[in-house]
Formats: sequence, structure tokens, C-alpha cells
Amino acid sequence: MNKKTIKGLKEIHEKYDAFFIDLWGVVHNGIKLYPEAIDVLENICRQKKRFILMSNAPRPLKDVQKFLLKMKMSERFIKNIFTSGEAAIRSLKQNLYGKNFYHLGPKRDSNLFEGFENNKKNIDKADFILCSGFLDGQEESLEYYKFFLKKYIRLKMVCTNPDLIVHRGKEKEYCAGTLANIFKELGGKVIYFGKPYPEIYNFCTKKNEKVLVIGDNIRTDIKGANNMNFDSLLITSGVHKDEFLDIKLENYEDVLKKYNVKTNYYQERLIW
Repeated sequence: MNKKTIKGLKEIHEKYDAFFIDLWGVVHNGIKLYPEAIDVLENICRQKKRFILMSNAPRPLKDVQKFLLKMKMSERFIKNIFTSGEAAIRSLKQNLYGKNFYHLGPKRDSNLFEGFENNKKNIDKADFILCSGFLDGQEESLEYYKFFLKKYIRLKMVCTNPDLIVHRGKEKEYCAGTLANIFKELGGKVIYFGKPYPEIYNFCTKKNEKVLVIGDNIRTDIKGANNMNFDSLLITSGVHKDEFLDIKLENYEDVLKKYNVKTNYYQERLIW
């Protein structure tokens, strides 16, 4: 067996003071909670240790909290959430990239700029692009965005979700990170909020804590842990599940080498 593969978090939890746990793909699949992951949160609480449910959702905390309550997550767990959207909101308050923005994303993300509605403009009058995802009715056509964005590479793009894709149940959905990649390839400049970039971790880290990052996304969760010199646990049944199918445990490291990252542990799914 791969020496990094663990059967349960209980094997290693004593080494750590805090756990930064990804939400989508680890704790839920966009439709329902994973009972084993909720059991992990219960056990971390019993050990009187700290955890943060860290999400690249391009939304305020309150929206993600409501979403999780609908899935019947306990209210005591939703207090421990931090999102890339919340980090981006703090930058909007400071006008770091200009005052007026064009919102590239679905209407459901409008809470992201609640209180700043008057700063939302047509793209020709915007100082920057606030990207939270794909426009309503244009969820699949990457060519549409290549044509649209190439005229506006003079603007900076603020990407509130660096993820490329997520799985909602068994269905794959594109995220804002895919649009940011298109913009960069066209020659535009992108500012990211969320994993793997340091700002989101700096909001959540306490001094002298030993942190374990738990996530299913090599590009964001595991890369972010590497960037911060945190230990990490990769959940192999999430975003990269197809890459781990039909390969031997001893070859898991080869998958990570493709992304130029490393991890300390593997689990198929998060279990105590």
C-alpha cells in the first residue's frame, strides 16, 4: 500500500491544530452532504480542534451558509466558513482595482456586490471585470467568451473562483477559473481570490498553528497548501477522480508530478 494512503483522519489528527477543509467535492457534491465527512467534523469538534470550511465559491458567507443549511448541515458547523467571494468583497470595499466593474457571471451571484450595485456598469464603462462564472444562457460555449473578451484585455479581471470545474452530482460544470484562463491566454491580466492564492489562507490562519489542508482539487487545494508550506490530504474521488481510476496506489505520485505539487496523504473520500 502507498505509505501516504490513510484509512481515516483519526490516524493523523493528533499532529495538527487546525484543518482547512474544502467544501465542494469533500463535504458535499452540490446536491447532498457526505455523511462520513460530517462525522469527521463531529470528531474534530470532540477533539477540541479548529476547522475552517474553505470554499472557492464566488459568494458571500451568508449565501453559502444558506445553501448548506438547505442540505441539512448543522448550524454550529456553518459558522466555520470562509469563501473566495468574501475575500473579493473586502477588496471591492477598498476600490483596489477601480470603482466601476462589469459583472461577468450569472444573476444568482449578484449578492457578491450587494451594496455596490451602483458601481456595476456596462463593460465599455467599467474599470475592471468582476468574474464569478458563466453568464446565464452561455454556460457551455467557450468560443463565445474568447470572442467577447478579446476586445477588453485592457481591463483587469478579478476572478472570484479560481476553480476550473466542479461536479454537481455526476454533472460537470465550468467555473470562473476557466474564463480567467481564457482571458490570460488572450493577453489579459487576472487577479485571483481564493485557493491556491495566499490571501484566503492569511484570513484564516492563526500564529504557530500546525495546519492540515484537506481537498480534492490538486490545482487549488493541494497547490495552495504547498504555497503556504502546510501539510495536505488529497481526496481522490473528487475533481481528479478520472485521473486516479485504474492506476495503482504506488503510481498516485505520478498524477501529482504532472501538476508540480506534492501531498502528504491520500484518502478516497474523507472519513474519520
